[in-house]
Amino acid sequence: MSLALTALPRRAGALGPVTAAVAVVALLALPVSPGGAEPADVVSALMVVCCLVLVVRERRRPLSPAAAAVLGLPVAGLALSAMGASSAQVGLAGLGRYLQVFVLVPAAVLLLIRDRSGFRLLAWSFVGLALAQGAVGVHQYVTRTGASYQGEDVRAVGTFGPQDVMGMATAVALGLVCAVGIALGRSSVRQRAAAAGCALALLAPLAFSFSRGAWIATALACSLQLVLAGPRRALVTAAGVAAAGVVLVGGFGLGTAQLQERIDSIAQVTDAPDQSVLDRYTLWGSAVGMWRRHPVTGVGLKGFPRYRDGNATLALSSGAEVAGAGASYRRQPLLSPHNMYLLLLSEQGLLGLVGLAGSWLALLVCALRRLPRVRDGGGPGLDCGLVACGLLVWLLTDFVYGDIGGPSTVLTGLALGLTAWWSLAGRHAPRALAPARAEEAVTR
Repeated sequence: MSLALTALPRRAGALGPVTAAVAVVALLALPVSPGGAEPADVVSALMVVCCLVLVVRERRRPLSPAAAAVLGLPVAGLALSAMGASSAQVGLAGLGRYLQVFVLVPAAVLLLIRDRSGFRLLAWSFVGLALAQGAVGVHQYVTRTGASYQGEDVRAVGTFGPQDVMGMATAVALGLVCAVGIALGRSSVRQRAAAAGCALALLAPLAFSFSRGAWIATALACSLQLVLAGPRRALVTAAGVAAAGVVLVGGFGLGTAQLQERIDSIAQVTDAPDQSVLDRYTLWGSAVGMWRRHPVTGVGLKGFPRYRDGNATLALSSGAEVAGAGASYRRQPLLSPHNMYLLLLSEQGLLGLVGLAGSWLALLVCALRRLPRVRDGGGPGLDCGLVACGLLVWLLTDFVYGDIGGPSTVLTGLALGLTAWWSLAGRHAPRALAPARAEEAVTR
């Protein structure tokens, strides 16, 4: 009994730091206010500061050499691209955003997670955010109060609004990937059943987001999780998903004409593409044109809008239509290529692309190398590995169809932090907890 009581403060102390990251996720459930700083971004900056304070107070090495090398790989290319921006102010703003999403927030999450329980707490917060945003999205679809899509206000956007149509899709998809990873793990039956139920519940809002990129990324990430979990679990889970799909489409009528048309359009991107696909192809061509003129360093951070028209064809429309979900009609300018890799290539050149993509590839290799040892050895933590691999694969796939921007961008940094912990620090206990464990051994 005394050992159990003394373990409670240690458990609370281990989970305490990661609650700062959970708070960032929770704030993303609040309605977005157009213009001004987003609460989640502000709290993410405070989270980084709190992490630095903890590192100084605990007097431990903040990052291993491998973690510092992997997470710090993009810094040189980002700094060089910031110097090539149109102005110092623009360069500093772009540098700060990239460092926040791809360096500082992931490093802070890596340091704030102390054990697998902290990892699971943050993963479950992703699921909670997805359920909250998904509930709003389903209500928008059913009541026709969502963003405008083909003349009807049916597109589910959650609290992010029509100005960030990918926000809810990103939150729901990442939560679904976390739920699938937990359901395929070796945690308690109750926890796995709850995660499986959450994953099934999130299929509807993901469908109602009408985001083809999120659909493709989610399907690929969850398929990889099934394969990595083992053939038996893959077959059982695939059968369950198929049965749920039949119930959702046949029983609840989710196979609407608009949804079916959106699904069919995935295979028609070359035969008869719609205007959104034409715009995307044109933006991609514009990004490639910028890179050809500046192959090494690109046109500078935040330089894509400035050089877009000079490299685009006449097929590019004046902007995307934004309406519904409480917003009046307007045309939103297309200020990015909607492809993260081409955005890096156009604004940062080969140096920037190699730095960031190299960091992501290193995380993926480390995550995949560690997972079989945990799975085949029968040890705990399989759910953490499946979540980490699924999140990273989802991001890398979605980057083909989108880039950073909007309030939901901070989720990218948090997801990379989860992957970084599993890949680079998950097998090691923090040094600050070593004295407590030694004391526990003596007590026993």
